[in-house]
Amino acid sequence: MPPEVGSEFPWDPALLTGAGADLLPAGHELFATGCGALTALLRRLRPRGRLHVPSYFCMGVAEALSADVPLAWYRHLPGERGPRLDTLRAVSGDVVLAQNLFGRDGPEPWDAWRREHPGVVVVEDHSHDPFGDWARTSSAPYAVASLRKTLPLPDGGLLWSPRGLELPRPAGGESPGAALKLAAMLLKGAWLAGRPVPKDTFRALQRQGEAALLGSAGPAGTVTRAVLPLLDVAGLRAADIRAAEALAAALPTETPRWRVLGAAPFRVQLVCPSEQARDALLAHLARHGVYAPVHWRQDRGGLWSGDPVAADLASRMLTLPVDHRCTPDDIARVADVVTRGSAVRPAAAGHLVRGR
Repeated sequence: MPPEVGSEFPWDPALLTGAGADLLPAGHELFATGCGALTALLRRLRPRGRLHVPSYFCMGVAEALSADVPLAWYRHLPGERGPRLDTLRAVSGDVVLAQNLFGRDGPEPWDAWRREHPGVVVVEDHSHDPFGDWARTSSAPYAVASLRKTLPLPDGGLLWSPRGLELPRPAGGESPGAALKLAAMLLKGAWLAGRPVPKDTFRALQRQGEAALLGSAGPAGTVTRAVLPLLDVAGLRAADIRAAEALAAALPTETPRWRVLGAAPFRVQLVCPSEQARDALLAHLARHGVYAPVHWRQDRGGLWSGDPVAADLASRMLTLPVDHRCTPDDIARVADVVTRGSAVRPAAAGHLVRGR
């Protein structure tokens, strides 16, 4: 079987070029997770009102944040180039979470909205493009980014204030999840190099590490703190963008089973005509070693945005996992597998294989 594409990052010392320190924002704090950083910030801010969250968002993070502040939702959908600010009904004393969704939004609508609502605190989420132009030139009170979505780190949630405001500090000790994730990264690197490492071993460590990290507001692990300033952050971001753009160029814009919704800087997103078609495509990709994540499922029987359009899109979308690890051959193979997947009917999906 060809090498897999996607899934968790392996450890790769070749990426330690010493080029990352200059891109880290001044006065930042480094938490174990982005969710934990947001939780710590909300506890410091103690909003009198609600936290307004985009309707297309990670429900696990939203649920964790709801333990400290009641939630409200405003519409922000992928492919629409920004939020529907007419659906954002925040008042003085509220906090708004502004998301750079898939790294394709811009600051202009939010800059104007903040000027019109000086009593509302806006926190920007740059997890899909932590070192892009908007993140680096932000003028928001606060900004946050989960780092392990785009960088080969075992943990890490970056919190900073573009305005130089005081920040909360991580509380307690390092999460044991960071050590578990690092062990998984090391073993995966060995497995990719052809060493006799059982795949189930590092997959189990990855899952255990994610469970232990969940929502941690502690400090980032020792390895993440040491490695982040040494990573070739700009080079990784540029390679991610090239890979996503190359894959998008190699795909038809639309087929009967999916259409390309967008590409770069955060991967390539496809939207299918139904949830069954999406799950059939996920299974087809997994059978060929391409492990595509879903950003993000919404369970209408549990916590969800209350936005049926966002929930419907979430049920029909997947993300093609092309990034800096992909060679031109990898991209060509993914394009071929995805294109052949345009003929896969939902009934042929069988058991859905989750991302590895």
